[in-house]
Amino acid sequence: MDILDYAFMQRALLAAVLVGVIAPAVGIYLVQRRQALMGDGIGHVAMTGVGLGFLLNTSPVWMATAVSVLGAVLMELIRWYGKTRGDIALAMLFYGGMAGGVMFTSLAGGSTANLTSYLFGSLSTVSESDVTAIFLLAAFVLVVTLGLRRQLFAVSQDEEFARVTGLPVRALNLLTAVTAAVTVTVAMRVVGLLLVSALMVVPVAAAQQLTRSFAATFAVAVAIGVSVTIGGTVTSFYQDVPPGSTIVLLTIGAFIALTALASPLARRRARAVAAAQAAGDPAECAIPATRGPESAVGV
Repeated sequence: MDILDYAFMQRALLAAVLVGVIAPAVGIYLVQRRQALMGDGIGHVAMTGVGLGFLLNTSPVWMATAVSVLGAVLMELIRWYGKTRGDIALAMLFYGGMAGGVMFTSLAGGSTANLTSYLFGSLSTVSESDVTAIFLLAAFVLVVTLGLRRQLFAVSQDEEFARVTGLPVRALNLLTAVTAAVTVTVAMRVVGLLLVSALMVVPVAAAQQLTRSFAATFAVAVAIGVSVTIGGTVTSFYQDVPPGSTIVLLTIGAFIALTALASPLARRRARAVAAAQAAGDPAECAIPATRGPESAVGV
């Protein structure tokens, strides 16, 4: 049985590849900003958009995009100007988004079962219009994350320093939030709204086990993202298991495997540094001990 003989699997695999690329591409900036849970908050807000799509008889993908972008912007504005702390604002997005999604779906005459494919992903329901929407939204995410990578990296590392250098910090923070919101809605048909945050964060954390620069972390995280989304999609087809949970479990497995691989490498590097210090070799002593984009001096 050839998986590509089925049109719905062709669409699902194309969507999986796009999601595998853009989720870590955005997640690397969220990890740097210590906002790893932003994807969860936006995912819950997007549930309201899906419910509104059912109620208004419009595309749930585009409606979820609009609502999640609005929610992400509001969260940033609350973080800047409100007295409420960011974690409280995030909690409000969690619960308000969930409640709104269930309420609007009920008003549309449906049940919570209608939300299942959006919450946990579904291969058979990825339509041609979904693929078109995913492609357009993914293109926007790639333009932002690659075209503005230096500026986004600078803001993610140190907002005060970025502001001193003349970068529009607030605008870039808003753009990051909007891009994260778009990524969540792109991924909801493949991974699901409740699991998309894992695909944005865990590949980056896994890549950081081996890499020491921003560019390398970005490339390895995207490679991991594409590998697990394709692997999870194919596995879900042949084994008849949920695609979202399969992809997330594969992602966590990749993190564990790379962590196990990185540990002996780190010990070997530490011994090399210690030996160089004992021998008085300044070049070897300069080897940085940290991994991931935190240690990068540029992109």
